[in-house]
Amino acid sequence: MMVELKNYQKEDAAVICSWIKDETSLYQWSADKIETFPLRCHALNEAYAPMIRGGGFVPLSAFDENGTLVGHLCIRYPDANDDRTVRFGFVIVAPNIRGCGNGKKMLQVAIDYVENTLHASKITLGVFANNDRARYCYEAVGFRSVGKTEVYKMSIGEWECIEMEFDIV
Repeated sequence: MMVELKNYQKEDAAVICSWIKDETSLYQWSADKIETFPLRCHALNEAYAPMIRGGGFVPLSAFDENGTLVGHLCIRYPDANDDRTVRFGFVIVAPNIRGCGNGKKMLQVAIDYVENTLHASKITLGVFANNDRARYCYEAVGFRSVGKTEVYKMSIGEWECIEMEFDIV
């Protein structure tokens, strides 16, 4: 499968929201940033709007060769004074194509975008310890744990978040 990243459009929210099947999935995907299940299109767009207006937040949607929306992720600058480091977040792949390397393909295209379009040299992200499949996917494309963890206290419990990094050479 070929993957192409395009700027997120508000209309993409309907498909992305349909991929969040339960509250655990919502929190694994959005941490404590969006706390309303079931996730509705307007809630996603409302959550993104101030971040987009504030700048330094790039939501992207991934499409396959047939123009079907198959994934989504956001790139942001965690430090407004450092354009060499970006952070991935809200990473998700359509449930019907998971487990076949498609998440890796999307991440590889996103890494290429960071290197060649944004000209950054480091990518960070956080992944919950209870989300093995996502962590393995990140490791498969070259992210490594940096030993820092944080505990998120959310309405469904406390989860450990593992900090990961990818250095662009």
